[in-house]
Amino acid sequence: MKKSFFLLLSIVVLYSCNTVKVVTDYDSKVDFVSYKTFAFYKPGIDKAEISDLDKKRVLRAVESELLAKGFTKSESPDFLVSFFTKSRQKVNVNQNNNFGYGFGWGWSPWMYSGMNNNINVSQYTEGTLFIDFIDKEKKELVWQGVGTGALKIENREKKEARINEFVKEIISRFPPEENK
Repeated sequence: MKKSFFLLLSIVVLYSCNTVKVVTDYDSKVDFVSYKTFAFYKPGIDKAEISDLDKKRVLRAVESELLAKGFTKSESPDFLVSFFTKSRQKVNVNQNNNFGYGFGWGWSPWMYSGMNNNINVSQYTEGTLFIDFIDKEKKELVWQGVGTGALKIENREKKEARINEFVKEIISRFPPEENK
């Protein structure tokens, strides 16, 4: 019973570290249905404080997700796409108190095993990806998606998969529900 509880708790903790939490904000006066074409806003993307390789990964992921939603990349777009990133170190401290009891007659070392106090400390990098959609004609921000989650930088494949996951979760919220 105790082992299955800790297994379940471990799965929940690991799963929560893998999820990308997404929030969006947008201009409620904008008709998002009119947007059909996009292009990338290079001056904004150049300011992103990540490696050029990661910039390419994000650009490819954004382009792939927008194309899958039916948008077209264009030299004369309806909206521009920009992004920027932030990261910070996070520390998790978990305390598990376990009580052990036994059965038997009289005094026995198995009758009461006392309290075990386990403290687990883990450190990880939490990353935030901001994806901005800018109206080309008005030169105004009209939609922003923000994804936050643990970053895994174990190897190139896992990094690329994590970037794709961030972008997919963020872009899945566009266009806003009320305009679909």
